[in-house]
Amino acid sequence: MTTVAQLLALKGNKVFSTSPSSTVYDAIKTMADENVGALAVVDNGRLVGIFTERDYARKVILRGKASPTTTIREVMSANPICVYPSHTVEQCMALMTEKTFRHLPVLEGNRMVGMISIGDLVKSIIQEQEFIIDQLAHYIQGA
Repeated sequence: MTTVAQLLALKGNKVFSTSPSSTVYDAIKTMADENVGALAVVDNGRLVGIFTERDYARKVILRGKASPTTTIREVMSANPICVYPSHTVEQCMALMTEKTFRHLPVLEGNRMVGMISIGDLVKSIIQEQEFIIDQLAHYIQGA
């Protein structure tokens, strides 16, 4: 089973973040510039929340708030569920499915060391299945 540590080693562990006092407009611009669907919300070096495209749609647009004047603090998802490098891809997939979210911050102790998405997990699972299928095909051909 692939672990989050192995996934981050392949994917990279660059984390894009914003502060609680930043505007939604600035956060959305960062997300667009970096082609990511979520930002860690960090205050004084500590993870305090996560801001996602879903937060934007549901807590800003649908409530008629203005992106240039609304702060991330007002609309972020506070105290996000996090995983650790030792978690497996399957555990993360089950957690995301159960809790219906698409991004998981990865912590090592209290330090954020990465962010994984449902897309990262699906890609990992597909690669692992392709490898197993290839191994089985070689075994059958050789038998």
